[in-house]
Amino acid sequence: MDAFSLLMLIAFAGVSFGAAATGIIFRPGKWYRQLDKPRWRPPDWLFAPVWTTLYAMIALSGWLVWREAGFAAAVLPLSVYAIQLILNAAWTPIFFGLRRPDLAMIEIAMVWASIFAMIVLFHPISPVAAWLLVPYLAWVSFASALNFSIWRRNPAPHVAKGTL
Repeated sequence: MDAFSLLMLIAFAGVSFGAAATGIIFRPGKWYRQLDKPRWRPPDWLFAPVWTTLYAMIALSGWLVWREAGFAAAVLPLSVYAIQLILNAAWTPIFFGLRRPDLAMIEIAMVWASIFAMIVLFHPISPVAAWLLVPYLAWVSFASALNFSIWRRNPAPHVAKGTL
């Protein structure tokens, strides 16, 4: 791997992990702890390692497409890549910041659709890049079910068990 290719891998990792920055700002906190959540919800400690692994796979996937086709030849797939990162970053402030599982449900559906589109667009360029995104799609599918369950169990989106 040449120096420019390594620099681009670092850039893809920076952009990918940059989407996680909203998680530093908008933490779950007391509001989330008080929500009625399903028993099948994973323990809190599991989210960080799962997301770290997924962001690394997202970065590698985008880099593989860039390396294979370049920006000019992969403008649509890499644009969808950028859109899904923006959508990914937006979910946390909507769910934890605004305390709106209802709006977050709509938003996570857009995240899911953008990941699916990315897989479809990446596959002809790099099947490996597309397959690297399958665990991400699976996790967001699970997260969607969890988001839906929390929304349905807590009908007033900004209120959790008597708190404002």
